[in-house]
Amino acid sequence: MEQIDRGTRADLHTHTTASDGTCTPTENVRLAREAGLACLAITDHDTVAGIPEAVACGKQWGIEVVPGVELSTLAGGQDIHVLGYFIPYQDAAFQAELAKLRDVRNKRNEMLIARLQELGIQITLEDVYKQKEGPDANIGRPHIAAEMMRRGYVASIEEAFAKYLGKLGAAYVTPPRISPQQAIDLIKQAGGVAVLAHPGLYDDDELVEELIRYGLDGIEVWHPDNAPAAAERYLRWAEEYGLLATGGSDFHGWRGKEPFHAMLGSSTAAHTVVAQLKALAARRRNGETG
Repeated sequence: MEQIDRGTRADLHTHTTASDGTCTPTENVRLAREAGLACLAITDHDTVAGIPEAVACGKQWGIEVVPGVELSTLAGGQDIHVLGYFIPYQDAAFQAELAKLRDVRNKRNEMLIARLQELGIQITLEDVYKQKEGPDANIGRPHIAAEMMRRGYVASIEEAFAKYLGKLGAAYVTPPRISPQQAIDLIKQAGGVAVLAHPGLYDDDELVEELIRYGLDGIEVWHPDNAPAAAERYLRWAEEYGLLATGGSDFHGWRGKEPFHAMLGSSTAAHTVVAQLKALAARRRNGETG
């Protein structure tokens, strides 16, 4: 457990009900305040819908809120996620690009449900989508896992991913997506800062190094799924390549009584990193860097 002053820390990876989290943006900010954090990033999957609410609450409660997003990409047959910080979340053109990514996510949901039905798991896309309403409903694998639990096919979210929905699961499928390089370009061209999310999940350090050379701005060193030895390696690479070293819990709210993915504030970065992210984004918007 970190022996640190949380008032100097930032959780730079959290999800809300705008994507596959179970807490509203307001609730995430409240949890950050209760944890004594200085800063919180909202990084929902392929959407910025939760940011305005979080920013407003942050101003009210004295928590700095970083506008972010987590882009879904594909490389080597597996999902690779790229975080974007200080992105232009109110920009219509940027929001249109995110809408394209959500269309791919919806296609994947259709493919997953079809494969689960082939395996004898009788849930429907309509059942899953009832969990969220509205034209911007952003459904992902955790929602499918929750429906599987509700129907009694699995006992937990973890079991659903291990047996069916994770990259080694029997129902795992993924449609064509943009590459992580394209995601890096999209974030940087919009004036944001591109950071590789949870590199320890990919079991592919060759790809991580390739993306560093391509143009990543940072790497998520501190994350619940980065083993200590891997975190040390990523920190060393950040120092060697001049990257920003970030950290976050990947909090998705609660599934039952347990926090999913990990509790907000459990993995953090120094608050000074936020100033570096903001400064780099400002320089990029001013055309001072690529």
